[in-house]
Amino acid sequence: MTIVVGYVPTPQGEAALDRAILEAGRDGGHKLIVVNASKSDPIEDDRAIADSRTLKRIEDRLESSVADFEVRQALRGQDPAGEIVDTAERSDATLIVIGLRKRSSVGKMLFGSTARGVLMDAQCPVLTVKAPKSR
Repeated sequence: MTIVVGYVPTPQGEAALDRAILEAGRDGGHKLIVVNASKSDPIEDDRAIADSRTLKRIEDRLESSVADFEVRQALRGQDPAGEIVDTAERSDATLIVIGLRKRSSVGKMLFGSTARGVLMDAQCPVLTVKAPKSR
């Protein structure tokens, strides 16, 4: 069984990764695919793309907690939601995990474009998580 997690270097991305690792360890372990993707927009890349140190930290963490994993980084490809959903479909994923950020009352109705795209297009269950509140 495979779990796909959409990762961005934000508290929401970290919360999604934490939960995906937890889910991957259940029932004898699952393969975990971490997808870090961004649109071709340079402004978007600055906020969404993990640098090499962050990717190395993720890989080190996964090596110590998940038996089977991949970390994929898609630059200037399709939109992040499409990358996540396509990865899930190609790997026959049983679950997708994504993080959500706090939104205004109107934003709560709309979600972000990536979250909305994943929720609308995914063929498997999607688990959404929020980052813990800062203290």
